[in-house]
Amino acid sequence: MARILSIDYGKKRTGLAVTDPLQIIAGGLATVATSELFDYLKAYIVREQVEMIVIGEPRQPNGEPSENLARVQQFVNRWRKAVPEVPIQYYDERFTSVLAHQAMLDGGLKKKARQNKGLVDEISATIILEDFMRSKK
Repeated sequence: MARILSIDYGKKRTGLAVTDPLQIIAGGLATVATSELFDYLKAYIVREQVEMIVIGEPRQPNGEPSENLARVQQFVNRWRKAVPEVPIQYYDERFTSVLAHQAMLDGGLKKKARQNKGLVDEISATIILEDFMRSKK
């Protein structure tokens, strides 16, 4: 089997998470500058087998598209053209940032660590991946 990678795409920073090769456990991978995301992912799939990518589909709580959706769609279209052998799929990401902050609180992280937006993005990507994996069972 190969890994599944998830993306919490942001305007400036993007959180990434990945499964183990057996797709049992999801864990944070990194937070990268969005401007470097495409090259980072291309290099990663050379090193690791990736079966598919799951990208958070940004929507408002009422289901309407968020302002970031157009940027996400541009990235997805670019990826599908450049790397068609690794499919990319949307997955609802509503409330993942809230859940990430709650996970940080529950984990006992100090206020300074909770203000690390990169960590929030990485945890959000992990939550997206965990939810996606649960939905496939």
